[in-house]
Amino acid sequence: MYYKVGETGIQETDRMHWEQTFGGIAVFDEDEWGEELKLQEAYSLGKKEEDSFFCKLEAHASYLFGTFHIPVKKRERRNFDFAAYILKDRLIFIEEGSFVEECICRVRNQAAQKPYSLEQFISDFFMALLEEDILYLAVLERDIANMEEAVLEGNTTHFHYRMLGMKKEISRFYCYYGQMTDVAETLVARRNVGEDLLERVKRLQSEAQSLREYAMQVQDVYQAEITIQQNNVMNLLTVVTTVFLPLTLIAGWYGMNFYNMPELEWKYGYLVVSCVCVGIIVLVLWFFKKKRFF
Repeated sequence: MYYKVGETGIQETDRMHWEQTFGGIAVFDEDEWGEELKLQEAYSLGKKEEDSFFCKLEAHASYLFGTFHIPVKKRERRNFDFAAYILKDRLIFIEEGSFVEECICRVRNQAAQKPYSLEQFISDFFMALLEEDILYLAVLERDIANMEEAVLEGNTTHFHYRMLGMKKEISRFYCYYGQMTDVAETLVARRNVGEDLLERVKRLQSEAQSLREYAMQVQDVYQAEITIQQNNVMNLLTVVTTVFLPLTLIAGWYGMNFYNMPELEWKYGYLVVSCVCVGIIVLVLWFFKKKRFF
């Protein structure tokens, strides 16, 4: 696809007009770009696009070259990948898919029928990459808050698994914003555009850092809740052990079976010992209840 930027905004055009237009935008797939040898030679585009797992923008003598790895939201664990040549008078995108064209269409609708420049498009295009990120970070924050509420209610099922996925997702976007910060700084230094982009990326990275800290706090709450549950179990075991310790002593005492133990031949010996045991249990439970041990 070919576009031209000018007084009427962003308009589709053909190859001939694109080559003659100052402020042209082109989108190629990898096979098409591999056949554009004359175009690469005309603009001395010696840098080849390559597989990349991060965003970067490199400055060359007559152009900027960048590879971009845009994370997909909603934790789909996928990414949109494309490369871009930013020349003095035009932009060239290389991608497999339609992500760049969709971004261009969004920018085009916002800039329809008004004077427009290539510098404005560069700024608006990269801003479009971050268009819904603040909303997505808000969704992540709400999910963490829901996990915290569940932990406080005692529901800790699969907490580690869910928190690990959450922390990975936040870390993925935090690293992405760090990389985009470098991209924005390069645009500001080499093309004098992207001040708004730089400010937004830094704000998003700060928000992602806050989410990382919030996730750690919720994990601490979970650990505290587990500790409380373990303490409750230990308290229960202590109470049970303490209650039955005197009974164990009595059982051991009367289990010796000496001939001169009067209770062994007493008619009411078994009943009396049983009542003593019940009395001890009641007395110990009353004492623990009074001291609020359980």
